[in-house]
Amino acid sequence: MKTIGVGVVGGSTSGWASLAHLPALAASPDFELRAVSTSRHSSAQAASLQHGVPAYDHHQELIAHPGVDVVVVSVKVTEHLDIIAAALAAGKTVYSEWPLANGRAEAEKLAELARAAHVRTVVGLQGRYAPEVRLARDLVRDGYVGKVLGTTMTGSGMAWGAEAAESQVYWYDNANGATPLTSPTLHALDPLHFVLGEFDTVAANLAVGRTEATVAGSGRTVPVTVADQVAVIGTLHGGAAASVFYRGGASRGDNFRWEINGSQGDLVLTSTWGNMQVAQLDLAGGRGTDSTVKPLDLPASHTEDIPAELRGTAGANVARLYAALARDLAEDTHTVPDFEHALARHRLIDAIERAAATGNTQTVN
Repeated sequence: MKTIGVGVVGGSTSGWASLAHLPALAASPDFELRAVSTSRHSSAQAASLQHGVPAYDHHQELIAHPGVDVVVVSVKVTEHLDIIAAALAAGKTVYSEWPLANGRAEAEKLAELARAAHVRTVVGLQGRYAPEVRLARDLVRDGYVGKVLGTTMTGSGMAWGAEAAESQVYWYDNANGATPLTSPTLHALDPLHFVLGEFDTVAANLAVGRTEATVAGSGRTVPVTVADQVAVIGTLHGGAAASVFYRGGASRGDNFRWEINGSQGDLVLTSTWGNMQVAQLDLAGGRGTDSTVKPLDLPASHTEDIPAELRGTAGANVARLYAALARDLAEDTHTVPDFEHALARHRLIDAIERAAATGNTQTVN
């Protein structure tokens, strides 16, 4: 298979793309960075010097680059609709960071545009590729815990605390689509569904605990309109009960803990970091006559699937998602989360928000 050319919108020398996408692409045998774009000429030139590729200060120029086969969109959620729509209209494969869109209506529009364009799409829900998550899925399918009875998950968003960096201020405004529910909670719920199946029904409580935050360095305060306390309970396909709680900020206690409890055993995933998609996870299990859970060894096939220099980094699971995309392209399969998958997750968000607003349990569809 020939090397696939990638252009990164939001490819400045700082930010998420520089931490995850660009290192993953640099180490990939299947993909090659061909161009980057940013919102300013100065940052575009700095990125060009750092990465040795053409850089633009407008996404349309990157999309038009003849060597770009895949357009990666790693910018604010409020900018996704226009940029992704332009890339789809150009017939390019699109890899969008999560959330796909600012609300369900935008997600439905982008999914429809992708269907009409007949192009491949990818959404950045990479937490399911974590080695510990994949092993947990294997163990559940192989009957390690017996019948799954219930699951509980508690985590911290790490951001949305009492203090915000200037670059994070927009996260505190619910209108901008990047919230504790849409981002860290859904990044964790996607692996939960990957391992245990989807929600049939949900009930929820979305509470604004902190009403203002302080901007680091300036001392000014900004109002908080996002729900920074997210509580979701529901029933999964198959009848297992699920309880998920995510908080804004960080905890002095556990920042991530996920238990899967079954008729024959238990699995526990933990981390000191609450953003599951980038967290270094520990997996423990116990079954039968075991009185406690003990650490479980990961098969080499789950850990040696990406270059050694990426293991343990923020880009590790992103690299695994790129590797899965490369296999899909080579084998004409469709395994990676795409825009249809993203739309289903946006429908889940919509059901959670309706459940919280009405106080009534909602069917997820």
